[in-house]
Amino acid sequence: MLNFDPWKQVLIWLICAAGILLALPNAFYTRVEQSNDAKAAIEKTGETPQLLAEAGEWPSWLPSGLVNLGLDLRGGAHLLAEVKVADVYAARMDAMWPELRDALRGARDSVGTIRKQPSGPDEIRIRIGEPAGMDEALRIVRDLARPVQTLTGAGATDIEARAEGDILVVTLSDAEKAASDDRTVRQALEIVRRRIDEVGTREPTIQRQGSDRILIQVPGIGSAAELKAIIGTTAQLTFNPVVSRGSDPDAPAGPGNKVIPSLDEPGLYYTVEAAPVVTGEDLVDAQPSFDQNGRPAVSFRFNTAGARRFGDYTLENIGSPFAIVLDDEVVSAPVIQSHIPGGSGIITGRFTIEESTHLAVLLRAGALPAGLEFLEERTIGPELGQDSIDAGKIATVVAFAAVLVFMGLSYGLFGLFANIALALNIALIFGLLSLIGATLTLPGIAGIVLTVGMAVDANVLVFERIREELKTARGPSRAIELGYEKALSAILDANITTLITAVILFAMGSGPVRGFAITLGLGIVTSVFTAIYVTRLMIATWYDRRRPKTIEV
Repeated sequence: MLNFDPWKQVLIWLICAAGILLALPNAFYTRVEQSNDAKAAIEKTGETPQLLAEAGEWPSWLPSGLVNLGLDLRGGAHLLAEVKVADVYAARMDAMWPELRDALRGARDSVGTIRKQPSGPDEIRIRIGEPAGMDEALRIVRDLARPVQTLTGAGATDIEARAEGDILVVTLSDAEKAASDDRTVRQALEIVRRRIDEVGTREPTIQRQGSDRILIQVPGIGSAAELKAIIGTTAQLTFNPVVSRGSDPDAPAGPGNKVIPSLDEPGLYYTVEAAPVVTGEDLVDAQPSFDQNGRPAVSFRFNTAGARRFGDYTLENIGSPFAIVLDDEVVSAPVIQSHIPGGSGIITGRFTIEESTHLAVLLRAGALPAGLEFLEERTIGPELGQDSIDAGKIATVVAFAAVLVFMGLSYGLFGLFANIALALNIALIFGLLSLIGATLTLPGIAGIVLTVGMAVDANVLVFERIREELKTARGPSRAIELGYEKALSAILDANITTLITAVILFAMGSGPVRGFAITLGLGIVTSVFTAIYVTRLMIATWYDRRRPKTIEV
């Protein structure tokens, strides 16, 4: 047991050296962070003397991975947003109208003429010319209903129809509303995450709260207003046929149409068909670019289905204008000059380079399915984060010092070996956290402090076992071997049960709970490694060189 093969010795020390090397950037946190940010900026915007100087603050041949600091340590922005799920109902009914219209027109002999009436956001009211054909109209609409695709909505359909005199009323069913609400919040959650990730923020916390709320915490953001600017724009992109244009915002739009303003030309209003030809959901890519005159623009590309619809529409409407609509404002309304079969195009307007880049990010991340109402917003200053870091440092140093003193007084030279292994254990923890890009929060610091206390537990078990074996009059070498052999099962049992707890906390928890679970789990792995291998290797090396007749533990 005390004789390590040379390759094992080399491997153990290489692992320790790698852990120290990976943890090293955290000792120069500000310098390394500035260097990393400068290198990222160079990749995006190109080289400048200032960026090159900042990038050179940390040698490129050294690791540059850092432990990301959470909101409570670094400061940042906190938002609690409520998703306006009812907004989706109106869009859903607008999209359903062309299908209903075409189906009812096919039965004009029975139902007569049809006219869309002013309707609420979650319904469509249709006046039919032949009240006697209401039963036929109800049958046609109900045949268009689709089953709700959720377990709770099994057996229900997405729409319901009823008659009010000569008015046919089509509404979303309660089961479909519940399913739509859930889909809307899930989609908003994913899109908010993608938008925040697009701008390169570090380790945000984005999670659902309740049925229709989203919690957003982003470290390093200067203010809640800055965070709202990133995620607050819905960026709903649609391509709508143009009916007419004019200067009267109150001009009658007609059934199935709507009047919206021009973004670039104040005072100009477009009447467009409410049902779009293609929407931003069909986009697969959007990039900042320049138009043929060298002005900033945004190029886009549709998926296969969107490209087919876009191509068919341009083929059938050559010479007609169509509107590119962003958040109910017409960005541009070009005239279709020719068939566009490839499903790609360009959005022009009075953009700056920054605006075109920002628009491309929003479109690439996707459109929010509904608006967000911010119920709570809070900015946590770096000063509070620094106070938390200082308190965590004090707690860690006190715990570390107390353990060092205890081990030194209790076990002498063997305690010194355990203390060296403990220092390596801390380095390995930070090295692993840096390697996986984990986020450190106050609960995470608590996990490290707990690990410091637990790290020597395995050494205590081994040393106490060696003490007992020395009383049997066996030699020191045999006592050390038996001490490690007989303590191994107890060490593994204790640490495996704690590791299982950490895994459950990580799987079931979120946010700070996961931060605690990660540091605790990594600490268990590194503490077992340092106790079973590193401490034993130091003891074996010392014993081979000194060959003492007796030992004191």
